[in-house]
Amino acid sequence: MTTEPLRRRLAPAVALLLLAPWTAECSWGGFTLVGMPFVVLVLAPMYGGAALLIRETARRLGLGWPGIVLLAAAFGVVQAGLVDQSLFNPDYLDDTQFADARTVAEATLVPGLGFSARQAVDYVGNHVALTICASIALVESYLGVGRRSRPWLGRPGLVVAALLWLGGSLLVFADDGGRKGFLASPVQLTVAAGVALALIAAALLRVGRAADARIDPAAGAPVGRTAKTAPRPVWAGLVVLVAYAGAGAVPGWTGIGIALALAVVTAVLLTHWSRRADWGQRHVLAAGSAAVVVAAVFAYGVPTYTPAGPVADLVGDVAISVIVLLLVGGAWWRVSGRAARDRRRAAAPADRPASPPA
Repeated sequence: MTTEPLRRRLAPAVALLLLAPWTAECSWGGFTLVGMPFVVLVLAPMYGGAALLIRETARRLGLGWPGIVLLAAAFGVVQAGLVDQSLFNPDYLDDTQFADARTVAEATLVPGLGFSARQAVDYVGNHVALTICASIALVESYLGVGRRSRPWLGRPGLVVAALLWLGGSLLVFADDGGRKGFLASPVQLTVAAGVALALIAAALLRVGRAADARIDPAAGAPVGRTAKTAPRPVWAGLVVLVAYAGAGAVPGWTGIGIALALAVVTAVLLTHWSRRADWGQRHVLAAGSAAVVVAAVFAYGVPTYTPAGPVADLVGDVAISVIVLLLVGGAWWRVSGRAARDRRRAAAPADRPASPPA
C-alpha cells in the first residue's frame, strides 16, 4: 500500500466520487444548472461509490482498462437491471420528457425477457462510457505517472466506498422515484444477475495479465509492449467518438447490430494500439473523454427530464460545455505538461557538454 499522506490519496477519490454522477446524469443535458448540484450529491454514493470500487479493484489486481470496461458493463447491468430496474420497466420514462422513447424501445423487444435491446445498449453503454471510464480517465489524468496506477484507498476506504455504493443503490431501489414501484420478474432478475456475474468473472480472469499495469524495473516501461508506434491520441478519441455517436444513429435491430459492431471495432483497435511502446495517458484521456465531449454537444438537442424554460435549458447546456471544456482542457494541460517535463529530463544528460580532457 502507498505511504502517501491520507490527504493526497483522498483528494482524487473524492473528485471521482463527485465527478461520476455528473458525467452519468448531467453531462448529456438531463438536468438544468440549478438541479445539477442536488443530483451530484444525491447520486454520488451510488455512481461515485461504484466508480471508486471499480477503479480501486482494477488498480489493485492489475486488470488494466479492459478490466475496467468489463466491470463498468457489469455495473451498468446491475444498475439498470437490479437497482432501478429501468431496463425491464416499460413505464419508467413515461413521467419524463423522454416518454416518446418507448416507441423506439418497443421495436427491439427481446422475446421472453421483456426488455428492449435498444435500451440495454443505451443504458449499459452510457454507464461504461460516461459514468465509469470518462470519470476515471479524467481524474487520473490530473495525477502524476506513479499515482495513476496506484490504489488510493486502503482497506477501510474500500469498505467505505462499498457501503456508499450499497447504501446509495438501496435508497434508489426503495424510493418511489427511483424504482417507481416496479419489480422485475424472478426470471428477469436472474438473467440480469447472471450477466453481471459473467462480466465480473471475465474481468477477474485478467488478474495479473494487463500489460499497462506491470512495469519492467530494468527498462522502466510496460511489459508486453511492441516497438511499433501508436497513432496520435486524436485517433484514439476519434474512434470512441464515432462509436458513441453512431451507436444510436440507426433505429431498430439494424441499429443494434451497428452499435455492437462499432463497440467491437473500438475495443479491438484500442486494445491493439495500447500494446505499442508509446501509448500513454494522452491516448487514454482522448479515448476516455471523447464520449463526454459528444454528450455535451448533444445536450443542446436533448430535453431535461422535467420541463424547463428555454432560458434554463440554454444556460444548463452552456454550463455543461464550459465544465467539459475546463475538465478536459485542464486534464490535457496536466498530462502534456508532465510529458514535456519527462522528455526534458530524459534528454538532459545528452545535452550536457562533454567534460574537457584531463
